[in-house]
Amino acid sequence: MSQSNLKHLEKIKENIDKSNALSEKEKSDSFKRIEEWYAEDQSFGTLLSDLSKVSPKIEAFLIDLGLI
Repeated sequence: MSQSNLKHLEKIKENIDKSNALSEKEKSDSFKRIEEWYAEDQSFGTLLSDLSKVSPKIEAFLIDLGLI
């Protein structure tokens, strides 16, 4: 995950936490979804990294697809 995306995520989490419009359950559910998304994003990044190590051809293919 890029640093700018990580900063955006942190800003979203901070604003959710400060919100008076959301219940504690809504806040908790939101945080849970953010964490799940972050974990999935990290896993996908790991997969792409591992695939790119298999062969330079695979890395070029992933670049062409805009995945890395």
